[in-house]
Amino acid sequence: MKWQKKGRVYVPDGSMWWAKHYAFPPTPHVLDDATLRIYCTFCDENIVGRVGYVDVLREDPRTIVRVSDTPVLDIGDAGTFDENGVLPTRVLEVEDELWMYYVGYQLGHRVKYFQFEGLAVSRDGGETFVRRQRVPVTDRSDSELHHRTSAFVRFSGDHFEMWYVAGDEWIDVGGKPLPRYNLRYARSADGVTWPSSGQVVLDFADDDEHAFGRPWIVDDNGTQRLFYSIRTRSKDYRLGYAESGDGLDWIRKDDEVGIDVSAEGWDSESLAYSSIVQEPDKTYLFYNGNQRGRTGFGYAILDERW
Repeated sequence: MKWQKKGRVYVPDGSMWWAKHYAFPPTPHVLDDATLRIYCTFCDENIVGRVGYVDVLREDPRTIVRVSDTPVLDIGDAGTFDENGVLPTRVLEVEDELWMYYVGYQLGHRVKYFQFEGLAVSRDGGETFVRRQRVPVTDRSDSELHHRTSAFVRFSGDHFEMWYVAGDEWIDVGGKPLPRYNLRYARSADGVTWPSSGQVVLDFADDDEHAFGRPWIVDDNGTQRLFYSIRTRSKDYRLGYAESGDGLDWIRKDDEVGIDVSAEGWDSESLAYSSIVQEPDKTYLFYNGNQRGRTGFGYAILDERW
């Protein structure tokens, strides 16, 4: 697999109070025959994130059609799990609605923050989203205490499936506290009520790795292709790749991901939070670069078929 980078698509210019910095993680949704909507979080001057979008042409994602001038999903009420920021991880069609699974941030005292997954619903085609409930759909549990988040969700026949990251540990890296969480799997009958813990399906290869970023799965005629981010102590985030027949037993093939940091520029230090869009004649990979989204998002095109 080899990806051809096409450059950065968007980074906020700072003109909107709620969108001073960041555009992450790029979460695509096909809006119509001509337009691809990329939902992402923009941050204010205090680095509190709200969800907006960037509409681009499906034929050429470098061409921006529209940028949201107000948030489609704002932060939660005081005291809620998402009071200090929200960011989308997956948008999918469920009957005549759009469901957005999103990360909610809440600051901690003895740990830096908590992350749990929420659900918001749109009934106006994705222009605005309303919370399905004020509490997370994956709330804290005894075995997944600090983080149950960054979910990729899909509907599979008669149930929903979720691949997400979870953990209850923080580590010290160069004097900075960082979370430690691996990749897990869970099932739900309705997409709202999920079990209190999931099955670990991808764990760390060595002690250098300590976190996985938002997973994205492509079903290629029965072969499950997983794109994810790997955060290490030594070099921040890089993209990883794995394959599976059932979505549970994964074979890591990180050296086949086919994309790495550039020699210079906006994505020269890290790559993170990838998502895939398959068009009839091409396949796009959207991703964040340096500082996990502060420099915006860009895209690449697959040089050939899988």
